[in-house]
Amino acid sequence: MKVLMKSVDMIYLSNSEGVIFPIKFRYREGDQEPKVIRIERIIDRKEERIAGNRMLVFTLQTTIDGVERIFEMKYEIQTFKWYLYKL
Repeated sequence: MKVLMKSVDMIYLSNSEGVIFPIKFRYREGDQEPKVIRIERIIDRKEERIAGNRMLVFTLQTTIDGVERIFEMKYEIQTFKWYLYKL
């Protein structure tokens, strides 16, 4: 997996307990048109601290251009930002 740490636009749901379920996200590579990726499955969800900053780390699965891919996304709790971490 390649480390990217790119900021993305995310659509997600949360239940009454506050558990987050990412649905789909949009990101742009260079000068290309933005790509919308629908998340098919949440494989793992954990919390980590980086320099005292709490982040939720999601291991997700989807199909991109007919190829099944596993990737990681991070949600920065304090700033409410989503990142495509590894692809």
